Amino acid sequence: MLRTLWTAASGMIAQQTNVDTIADNLANVNTTGFKAGKAEFKSLLYQTLQTRTTTANGDPKPVGAQVGLGVRNCSIDTSFRQGAMLESQSDTDFGISGDGFFAVRQEDGTIAYTRNGNFKWALSGNGGMVLTSSEGYPVLDSNGNDIVVPEGYEMSSIKFSKDGALGYMPSSNVWTDLGSTIGLFQFNNRSGLTKLAGTYYQVSAASGPAMEEGTLDLSLRSTLFQKYLEGSNVQVADEMVNLIIAQRAYEMNSKAITTADTMMEEANNLKR
Repeated sequence: MLRTLWTAASGMIAQQTNVDTIADNLANVNTTGFKAGKAEFKSLLYQTLQTRTTTANGDPKPVGAQVGLGVRNCSIDTSFRQGAMLESQSDTDFGISGDGFFAVRQEDGTIAYTRNGNFKWALSGNGGMVLTSSEGYPVLDSNGNDIVVPEGYEMSSIKFSKDGALGYMPSSNVWTDLGSTIGLFQFNNRSGLTKLAGTYYQVSAASGPAMEEGTLDLSLRSTLFQKYLEGSNVQVADEMVNLIIAQRAYEMNSKAITTADTMMEEANNLKR
């Protein structure tokens, strides 16, 4: 009977993680560039109660008797399905259609990758302006450098082309290339990226190194949309259905524990 208690308890623990994942998805339904997660499960070891044997006449029995010992979470997979493009009014907002990621430099100097293209201009240390994420992390160009506008340029005349190239266009409407293009990066296995806080990801051994899209075939490159932001790819209806299923599974495991406890009580009463 103790096996029943431990098996049902493992189910409750696994479903609690499932509910936590669904709750996180629903909480971030309006987070720009957020990618939904999904809990995956695996069965634990099986205990053999009776091996394959023969009948009294010597005929082999087709199957033995094995009982499972529960379940656990084996992974939480990230769905990188494309989110909806939401129109914006800012010239420094960018949405990605395709598999690309923006790159930013974090405070500790490490590089993180994100699909959140909500960028802002901020003062740099040399008196110019630097393009940053909402958290203040500098956005990197295709060469891995900060995107900086030197001091002396009128910011109202700083423009981005449709492919993310930075330029200066004064009233004369003459385009001057400033030598920076917003970097887009891809991975051999983006599902292997390590999740960080917010909508940021970090390279791991499973993801492989970041590849700048300029080195890839044209058919594999992403498309950049200025004045658009990619919304979350969370489907609320699907998540609510999954939440109901997880809740029912949690209740059934709880019922199994209650039933096992009742049976143990009955067994103890037999001694009286």
